[in-house]
Amino acid sequence: MFSAPEFTPDPVRERLLKAALDSFLSDEYHKVTTRLIAEKADANISMIRYYFGNKEGLYEEMIRDTLNPLLKALDGQMLDSVNGFEDFFRLYYETMSKYPEFPKLILKILALNQGPGRRFIQQLLERGRTRGAQKVQDLKSTGHVTASLDPDIVRMAFVSLAMMPMLLKDVFEEQRGKAMDAAFLEELAGFNGRLFFAGLMPTTTE
Repeated sequence: MFSAPEFTPDPVRERLLKAALDSFLSDEYHKVTTRLIAEKADANISMIRYYFGNKEGLYEEMIRDTLNPLLKALDGQMLDSVNGFEDFFRLYYETMSKYPEFPKLILKILALNQGPGRRFIQQLLERGRTRGAQKVQDLKSTGHVTASLDPDIVRMAFVSLAMMPMLLKDVFEEQRGKAMDAAFLEELAGFNGRLFFAGLMPTTTE
């Protein structure tokens, strides 16, 4: 019996995505050129057209690639139990710690409509909303969470707890007088996970 071959990432495509991420996070969309990205990636500019079609296609794929670990978690078993929310907080903080400007980029696109990709990001968020709602429904059916929970409230509460520490990271670090390092974010993920657990639990009156 033959096993499926393992997927091997294309090094040129990966370098272009990395260069695009670095470029778009450090400068405004309209100031970043495909030539600059290709030079950073040590690749021919024609490879951007080959892999992504154009600059906007590369921009959208850069966003999808960065968010992919979180989207995959929604498709997996991490949130099959209330304890999994702690793991998801941890995954979110780990992912965004690698790219601290990324949450601000998403906020600028959605709230300020800066740069393309608004519809694309909304599609990704709607995918997360749909998968999250299904997870909540599954937990309701097993009696692990309050039956009257509104999935949108769960999602908004989670987004608030996940995004705000990263959006205001500079402010919080200035107030604390030290960095929000891996150990701090690990503790924060644990606390927010327990907080979420308490909020999701059925009440004694149900």
